[in-house]
Amino acid sequence: MRAWFIGSGAFAAACLAHMSKRLAFEKIITGHPTRSGRGLKECASCVEEAAGELGLSVERTGPLDRNEKLLEAVSSAPPDVIFVVDFGQLVKEPFLNAPRYGCLNVHPSLLPRWRGAAPIQRALLNGDAVTGATVFRLVKELDAGPILTRVELSIPLAATSVELFDILALAGSQIAIAGIESLIDGSYQFLDQNSEFATYAAKLTKEEARVSWSQNYLFFHNTVRAFASSTGAFAVVLGKRVKLWRTVPVDAEGAPGEVLYFLDGDPVVACAGGAVRLEVVQSEGKRKISGADWACGGRLKMGGVLT
Repeated sequence: MRAWFIGSGAFAAACLAHMSKRLAFEKIITGHPTRSGRGLKECASCVEEAAGELGLSVERTGPLDRNEKLLEAVSSAPPDVIFVVDFGQLVKEPFLNAPRYGCLNVHPSLLPRWRGAAPIQRALLNGDAVTGATVFRLVKELDAGPILTRVELSIPLAATSVELFDILALAGSQIAIAGIESLIDGSYQFLDQNSEFATYAAKLTKEEARVSWSQNYLFFHNTVRAFASSTGAFAVVLGKRVKLWRTVPVDAEGAPGEVLYFLDGDPVVACAGGAVRLEVVQSEGKRKISGADWACGGRLKMGGVLT
């Protein structure tokens, strides 16, 4: 089995780490380093960093369809399959169909639900109880290609996007390997998606990160979960931003923003329809601390209101 791996982002890096245990990739292709920070320091892609830790070499590329070396390689001696995961570029011909089994993508949702850039975060923000991973063949339309295999998983109510990311990277990698093996032995074939049931997972916006005690407590909690892998959700308390990294929904009643009581020191704060326990909090300009330490430092008292 001759296989290539193309990817750049963190999800791709996690999949590469899992998949390389079972499959020796002939080529690992990733994007060029980017520059960030005050000194515009050069930063390698997540895939390049992961490959380095695994002792694997990578080939960097700009726009894939302008890379003459790769275009020649895929046309003259195409691999059996190319896995394209979290790459950030539109893959075109001849890459799409030159390989025997085409380009396969590992997507962290149950396609056709949550096509697009942020399927894990949108599933959490929407309060989905079930998600999964799908391996499908790339076509020109976004995440619309025929499905090879997929796995369904329940979403624990406490799981954040960080934890769900790890769960789906492992599950997706496992079914990707099993799927390509099934294609080789002829025991499985591709099944078309029903686009009538498609939903789209747009990137989260900065505005969506703000939570309010007047929101439904489950929506509040789901927002915290969704933003845990990026900027963190935030509330405004006494005119200052407070980031919230982990919460627990609680069946309790009170006025929005009211500190109802404490659980192991963590404040339980009322929202619409219920309350949330603040477990991990970060005041503006400070490090992450427990809700208990934050409450102690802020001298919160039962019956106080966080506005």
